[in-house]
Amino acid sequence: MATPQFELSDPPSDAISAIKFAPTSLRLLVASWDKNVYLYELNGTSGRLLQTFEHRAPVLDVCWGENEEEAFSVGLDWDVRKIDLQNDTQTVLSSHTAGAKSLAYSPTHKLLVSASWDSTLHIHHTDDLTLVPSIIPLPSKPFSISLSPTKLVVAMASRAVHIYDLKSLAVLSSQNAALSTESPGNILELDPWQRRESSLKFMTRAVACMPNDSGYASSSIEGRVAVEWFDPSTESQKRKYAFKCHRQTSPEGVDVIYPVNALAFHPVHGTFASGGGDGFVALWDGVAKRRIRQYQRYPASVAALAFSADGKFLAVGVSPGFEDGKEELGDEVVKVFVRELGDDEAKGKGAK
Repeated sequence: MATPQFELSDPPSDAISAIKFAPTSLRLLVASWDKNVYLYELNGTSGRLLQTFEHRAPVLDVCWGENEEEAFSVGLDWDVRKIDLQNDTQTVLSSHTAGAKSLAYSPTHKLLVSASWDSTLHIHHTDDLTLVPSIIPLPSKPFSISLSPTKLVVAMASRAVHIYDLKSLAVLSSQNAALSTESPGNILELDPWQRRESSLKFMTRAVACMPNDSGYASSSIEGRVAVEWFDPSTESQKRKYAFKCHRQTSPEGVDVIYPVNALAFHPVHGTFASGGGDGFVALWDGVAKRRIRQYQRYPASVAALAFSADGKFLAVGVSPGFEDGKEELGDEVVKVFVRELGDDEAKGKGAK
Protein backbone atom coordinates (compact mmCIF):
# COMPACT_ATOMS: atom_id res chain seq x y z
CA MET A 1 0.00 0.00 0.00
CA ALA A 2 1.32 3.42 -0.93
CA THR A 3 2.28 5.79 1.83
CA PRO A 4 -0.64 8.21 2.33
CA GLN A 5 -0.36 11.67 0.90
CA PHE A 6 -3.14 14.23 0.90
CA GLU A 7 -3.68 17.68 -0.52
CA LEU A 8 -4.95 20.57 1.57
CA SER A 9 -8.17 22.19 0.46
CA ASP A 10 -8.40 26.01 0.29
CA PRO A 11 -4.75 26.59 -0.69
CA PRO A 12 -3.30 30.08 -1.27
CA SER A 13 -4.19 31.84 -4.53
CA ASP A 14 -0.63 32.93 -5.32
CA ALA A 15 2.90 31.56 -4.90
CA ILE A 16 3.85 29.95 -1.57
CA SER A 17 6.83 31.48 0.23
CA ALA A 18 7.04 29.47 3.47
CA ILE A 19 5.55 26.51 5.36
CA LYS A 20 6.03 25.85 9.08
CA PHE A 21 4.68 23.09 11.35
CA ALA A 22 3.72 23.96 14.91
CA PRO A 23 6.20 23.02 17.68
CA THR A 24 4.02 20.30 19.20
CA SER A 25 0.93 19.70 17.05
CA LEU A 26 -0.13 19.16 13.44
CA ARG A 27 -1.08 22.75 12.85
CA LEU A 28 0.52 24.33 9.81
CA LEU A 29 1.27 27.92 8.83
CA VAL A 30 1.62 28.84 5.16
CA ALA A 31 2.80 32.25 3.90
CA SER A 32 1.92 33.42 0.41
CA TRP A 33 2.42 36.15 -2.15
CA ASP A 34 -1.38 36.61 -2.07
CA LYS A 35 -0.81 38.78 1.07
CA ASN A 36 -2.07 36.18 3.53
CA VAL A 37 -0.87 33.78 6.19
CA TYR A 38 -2.94 30.59 6.30
CA LEU A 39 -3.48 28.44 9.40
CA TYR A 40 -4.42 24.80 8.80
CA GLU A 41 -5.15 21.94 11.16
CA LEU A 42 -4.24 18.42 10.10
CA ASN A 43 -5.65 15.18 11.47
CA GLY A 44 -3.22 12.79 9.80
CA THR A 45 -5.30 12.00 6.72
CA SER A 46 -6.67 15.41 5.78
CA GLY A 47 -6.48 19.05 6.73
CA ARG A 48 -8.80 22.01 7.05
CA LEU A 49 -8.28 25.74 6.87
CA LEU A 50 -8.87 27.34 10.27
CA GLN A 51 -8.14 30.97 9.49
CA THR A 52 -6.40 33.45 7.20
CA PHE A 53 -4.51 36.53 8.37
CA GLU A 54 -4.44 39.31 5.81
CA HIS A 55 -1.38 41.52 5.32
CA ARG A 56 -0.76 44.71 3.36
CA ALA A 57 1.71 43.10 0.95
CA PRO A 58 3.04 39.67 -0.07
CA VAL A 59 4.23 37.63 2.93
CA LEU A 60 7.74 36.20 2.46
CA ASP A 61 8.18 34.18 5.67
CA VAL A 62 6.33 33.04 8.77
CA CYS A 63 7.27 31.18 11.95
CA TRP A 64 5.73 30.04 15.21
CA GLY A 65 6.44 31.80 18.48
CA GLU A 66 6.57 30.73 22.12
CA ASN A 67 3.34 28.72 21.80
CA GLU A 68 0.72 27.79 19.25
CA GLU A 69 -1.27 30.93 19.86
CA GLU A 70 1.33 33.27 18.36
CA ALA A 71 3.22 33.54 15.11
CA PHE A 72 5.48 36.06 13.39
CA SER A 73 5.60 37.19 9.77
CA VAL A 74 7.65 39.36 7.41
CA GLY A 75 7.12 40.50 3.87
CA LEU A 76 7.16 43.21 1.25
CA ASP A 77 5.49 45.75 3.56
CA TRP A 78 8.91 45.82 5.31
CA ASP A 79 7.30 45.08 8.70
CA VAL A 80 8.04 42.41 11.29
CA ARG A 81 4.66 41.39 12.69
CA LYS A 82 3.43 39.40 15.66
CA ILE A 83 0.19 37.57 14.92
CA ASP A 84 -2.13 36.61 17.76
CA LEU A 85 -3.68 33.51 16.21
CA GLN A 86 -6.41 33.22 18.82
CA ASN A 87 -7.64 36.81 18.75
CA ASP A 88 -6.83 37.54 15.10
CA THR A 89 -4.76 40.64 15.85
CA GLN A 90 -1.43 41.82 14.48
CA THR A 91 1.26 43.99 16.09
CA VAL A 92 4.16 45.57 14.21
CA LEU A 93 7.36 44.88 16.17
CA SER A 94 9.75 46.75 13.88
CA SER A 95 10.06 48.00 10.31
CA HIS A 96 12.94 47.45 7.93
CA THR A 97 13.75 49.89 5.13
CA ALA A 98 13.26 47.29 2.38
CA GLY A 99 11.47 44.00 1.98
CA ALA A 100 11.90 41.62 4.91
CA LYS A 101 12.81 38.20 3.52
CA SER A 102 13.33 35.77 6.41
CA LEU A 103 12.77 35.25 10.10
CA ALA A 104 13.44 32.63 12.75
CA TYR A 105 12.52 32.19 16.41
CA SER A 106 14.67 30.72 19.19
CA PRO A 107 12.48 29.41 22.05
CA THR A 108 15.56 28.90 24.23
CA HIS A 109 16.70 32.51 24.07
CA LYS A 110 13.28 34.10 23.37
CA LEU A 111 14.79 35.77 20.31
CA LEU A 112 13.09 36.61 17.04
CA VAL A 113 15.51 37.36 14.20
CA SER A 114 14.40 39.01 10.98
CA ALA A 115 16.55 39.50 7.88
CA SER A 116 15.86 42.11 5.23
CA TRP A 117 17.04 43.17 1.81
CA ASP A 118 18.12 46.40 3.51
CA SER A 119 21.14 44.29 4.59
CA THR A 120 20.29 44.21 8.28
CA LEU A 121 19.13 41.81 10.95
CA HIS A 122 16.59 42.95 13.54
CA ILE A 123 16.90 41.19 16.92
CA HIS A 124 13.66 41.17 18.96
CA HIS A 125 13.38 39.99 22.56
CA THR A 126 9.92 38.44 22.60
CA ASP A 127 9.79 38.11 26.39
CA ASP A 128 10.01 41.91 26.64
CA LEU A 129 8.67 43.64 23.55
CA THR A 130 9.17 47.04 25.21
CA LEU A 131 12.86 46.65 24.36
CA VAL A 132 13.70 48.34 21.07
CA PRO A 133 15.04 45.78 18.57
CA SER A 134 18.76 45.89 17.91
CA ILE A 135 19.86 46.32 14.30
CA ILE A 136 22.88 44.37 13.06
CA PRO A 137 24.36 45.60 9.75
CA LEU A 138 25.31 42.91 7.24
CA PRO A 139 27.93 43.13 4.48
CA SER A 140 25.52 41.87 1.83
CA LYS A 141 21.84 41.26 1.17
CA PRO A 142 20.59 38.20 3.13
CA PHE A 143 18.84 35.45 1.18
CA SER A 144 18.09 32.91 3.94
CA ILE A 145 18.60 32.38 7.68
CA SER A 146 18.31 29.35 9.95
CA LEU A 147 18.70 28.58 13.65
CA SER A 148 20.24 25.59 15.38
CA PRO A 149 19.94 25.25 19.17
CA THR A 150 23.00 27.51 19.66
CA LYS A 151 23.77 29.15 16.29
CA LEU A 152 22.28 31.54 13.75
CA VAL A 153 23.38 31.08 10.14
CA VAL A 154 22.89 33.95 7.69
CA ALA A 155 23.47 33.22 3.99
CA MET A 156 23.99 36.35 1.90
CA ALA A 157 24.87 37.68 -1.53
CA SER A 158 28.50 37.58 -2.70
CA ARG A 159 28.74 34.06 -1.20
CA ALA A 160 29.02 35.51 2.32
CA VAL A 161 27.95 33.40 5.30
CA HIS A 162 27.88 34.67 8.89
CA ILE A 163 27.45 32.35 11.87
CA TYR A 164 26.44 33.94 15.18
CA ASP A 165 26.46 32.43 18.67
CA LEU A 166 22.89 32.77 19.95
CA LYS A 167 23.84 33.18 23.60
CA SER A 168 26.19 36.07 22.84
CA LEU A 169 23.63 37.54 20.47
CA ALA A 170 20.96 37.45 23.17
CA VAL A 171 23.17 39.05 25.83
CA LEU A 172 24.67 41.78 23.66
CA SER A 173 21.41 42.71 21.95
CA SER A 174 19.67 42.91 25.33
CA GLN A 175 22.37 45.24 26.66
CA ASN A 176 22.18 47.27 23.47
CA ALA A 177 18.39 47.53 23.59
CA ALA A 178 18.43 48.71 27.18
CA LEU A 179 20.48 51.72 26.07
CA SER A 180 17.91 52.77 23.51
CA THR A 181 14.49 54.28 24.15
CA GLU A 182 13.60 55.45 20.66
CA SER A 183 12.89 53.66 17.41
CA PRO A 184 14.57 52.49 15.21
CA GLY A 185 16.87 51.41 18.01
CA ASN A 186 20.59 51.11 18.39
CA ILE A 187 22.88 49.80 15.71
CA LEU A 188 24.75 46.82 17.11
CA GLU A 189 28.11 46.31 15.41
CA LEU A 190 28.48 42.64 16.29
CA ASP A 191 31.19 40.44 14.85
CA PRO A 192 29.91 36.97 13.97
CA TRP A 193 31.33 33.88 15.62
CA GLN A 194 32.51 32.79 12.19
CA ARG A 195 32.71 34.37 8.74
CA ARG A 196 32.71 31.98 5.82
CA GLU A 197 32.55 31.94 2.06
CA SER A 198 29.85 29.67 0.72
CA SER A 199 30.96 26.42 -0.89
CA LEU A 200 28.43 27.16 -3.62
CA LYS A 201 29.59 29.33 -6.53
CA PHE A 202 26.10 30.59 -7.41
CA MET A 203 23.45 32.47 -5.45
CA THR A 204 22.24 30.80 -2.27
CA ARG A 205 18.54 30.00 -2.25
CA ALA A 206 18.10 28.28 1.14
CA VAL A 207 19.97 27.36 4.31
CA ALA A 208 18.91 24.92 7.06
CA CYS A 209 20.66 23.95 10.30
CA MET A 210 21.11 20.39 11.52
CA PRO A 211 18.91 19.58 14.53
CA ASN A 212 21.90 18.12 16.40
CA ASP A 213 23.61 21.55 16.32
CA SER A 214 26.65 20.32 14.40
CA GLY A 215 26.31 22.10 11.06
CA TYR A 216 24.09 23.19 8.21
CA ALA A 217 23.14 22.60 4.59
CA SER A 218 22.74 25.28 1.93
CA SER A 219 21.41 25.20 -1.60
CA SER A 220 21.85 27.30 -4.72
CA ILE A 221 20.04 28.34 -7.87
CA GLU A 222 22.43 26.12 -9.81
CA GLY A 223 21.18 22.71 -8.69
CA ARG A 224 23.64 22.08 -5.87
CA VAL A 225 23.57 21.49 -2.12
CA ALA A 226 26.50 21.99 0.27
CA VAL A 227 26.87 20.38 3.69
CA GLU A 228 29.16 21.99 6.28
CA TRP A 229 30.00 21.65 9.96
CA PHE A 230 30.34 24.39 12.59
CA ASP A 231 33.51 22.98 14.17
CA PRO A 232 36.29 25.21 12.77
CA SER A 233 39.00 22.58 13.17
CA THR A 234 40.88 21.58 10.03
CA GLU A 235 39.75 17.97 10.40
CA SER A 236 36.09 18.95 10.62
CA GLN A 237 36.28 21.41 7.74
CA LYS A 238 37.73 18.70 5.53
CA ARG A 239 34.37 16.92 5.84
CA LYS A 240 32.41 19.64 4.03
CA TYR A 241 31.26 18.85 0.52
CA ALA A 242 28.77 19.84 -2.18
CA PHE A 243 26.85 17.77 -4.69
CA LYS A 244 24.72 18.19 -7.79
CA CYS A 245 20.97 17.56 -7.62
CA HIS A 246 17.62 18.58 -9.14
CA ARG A 247 18.84 18.27 -12.70
CA GLN A 248 16.90 16.67 -15.50
CA THR A 249 17.88 15.61 -19.00
CA SER A 250 15.78 17.20 -21.75
CA PRO A 251 14.49 15.22 -24.75
CA GLU A 252 17.38 16.72 -26.71
CA GLY A 253 19.85 15.28 -24.22
CA VAL A 254 20.66 18.61 -22.57
CA ASP A 255 21.26 18.74 -18.81
CA VAL A 256 18.61 21.16 -17.46
CA ILE A 257 19.62 22.67 -14.12
CA TYR A 258 16.97 23.79 -11.61
CA PRO A 259 17.24 25.89 -8.45
CA VAL A 260 17.06 24.08 -5.12
CA ASN A 261 14.42 26.23 -3.45
CA ALA A 262 13.90 24.49 -0.11
CA LEU A 263 15.74 22.48 2.53
CA ALA A 264 14.39 20.90 5.73
CA PHE A 265 16.07 18.61 8.27
CA HIS A 266 14.24 15.68 9.80
CA PRO A 267 13.99 16.42 13.56
CA VAL A 268 14.60 12.80 14.62
CA HIS A 269 16.89 11.17 12.06
CA GLY A 270 18.90 14.26 11.05
CA THR A 271 18.51 13.48 7.36
CA PHE A 272 17.24 16.28 5.15
CA ALA A 273 14.83 16.94 2.30
CA SER A 274 15.45 19.15 -0.71
CA GLY A 275 12.85 20.60 -3.04
CA GLY A 276 13.65 21.90 -6.49
CA GLY A 277 12.34 23.83 -9.42
CA ASP A 278 12.10 20.50 -11.24
CA GLY A 279 9.11 19.59 -9.04
CA PHE A 280 10.92 16.82 -7.18
CA VAL A 281 11.52 16.27 -3.45
CA ALA A 282 14.49 14.12 -2.43
CA LEU A 283 15.64 12.82 0.95
CA TRP A 284 19.36 12.77 1.73
CA ASP A 285 21.69 11.31 4.34
CA GLY A 286 24.14 14.19 4.70
CA VAL A 287 26.61 12.27 6.84
CA ALA A 288 26.78 9.19 4.62
CA LYS A 289 26.58 11.34 1.46
CA ARG A 290 23.77 9.25 0.02
CA ARG A 291 20.35 9.91 -1.45
CA ILE A 292 17.75 7.93 0.45
CA ARG A 293 14.87 8.35 -2.01
CA GLN A 294 13.16 10.67 -4.43
CA TYR A 295 9.39 11.12 -4.55
CA GLN A 296 7.15 11.36 -7.57
CA ARG A 297 7.18 14.65 -9.44
CA TYR A 298 4.86 17.34 -8.11
CA PRO A 299 2.75 19.45 -10.48
CA ALA A 300 4.94 22.56 -10.21
CA SER A 301 8.15 23.86 -8.63
CA VAL A 302 8.66 22.93 -4.96
CA ALA A 303 8.72 26.24 -3.10
CA ALA A 304 8.80 25.22 0.58
CA LEU A 305 9.24 22.16 2.82
CA ALA A 306 8.64 21.41 6.49
CA PHE A 307 8.74 18.33 8.72
CA SER A 308 6.34 18.02 11.63
CA ALA A 309 7.91 18.16 15.10
CA ASP A 310 7.67 14.37 15.51
CA GLY A 311 9.06 13.79 12.03
CA LYS A 312 6.04 11.78 10.91
CA PHE A 313 4.80 14.22 8.27
CA LEU A 314 6.39 16.22 5.47
CA ALA A 315 4.56 19.27 4.10
CA VAL A 316 5.35 20.28 0.52
CA GLY A 317 4.39 23.69 -0.85
CA VAL A 318 4.10 23.69 -4.63
CA SER A 319 3.79 26.78 -6.82
CA PRO A 320 5.19 28.00 -10.13
CA GLY A 321 8.83 29.01 -10.08
CA PHE A 322 8.50 30.13 -13.70
CA GLU A 323 11.43 27.92 -14.71
CA ASP A 324 9.47 27.04 -17.84
CA GLY A 325 9.45 30.65 -19.01
CA LYS A 326 5.75 31.19 -18.39
CA GLU A 327 4.98 34.42 -16.57
CA GLU A 328 1.48 33.68 -15.32
CA LEU A 329 0.03 31.22 -12.83
CA GLY A 330 -1.72 28.27 -14.44
CA ASP A 331 -4.96 26.81 -13.13
CA GLU A 332 -4.72 25.17 -9.73
CA VAL A 333 -0.91 24.99 -9.62
CA VAL A 334 -0.58 26.38 -6.08
CA LYS A 335 -0.98 23.42 -3.75
CA VAL A 336 0.06 22.12 -0.34
CA PHE A 337 0.64 18.39 -0.02
CA VAL A 338 1.23 16.54 3.24
CA ARG A 339 2.96 13.18 3.16
CA GLU A 340 2.85 10.72 6.05
CA LEU A 341 6.24 9.08 6.42
CA GLY A 342 6.84 5.44 7.23
CA ASP A 343 8.86 4.62 10.35
CA ASP A 344 12.13 4.25 8.44
CA GLU A 345 11.30 6.33 5.37
CA ALA A 346 13.56 9.22 6.34
CA LYS A 347 16.14 7.17 8.21
CA GLY A 348 19.74 7.31 7.01
CA LYS A 349 21.23 4.34 5.16
CA GLY A 350 24.65 4.57 6.76
CA ALA A 351 27.99 5.07 5.09
CA LYS A 352 28.78 3.56 1.70
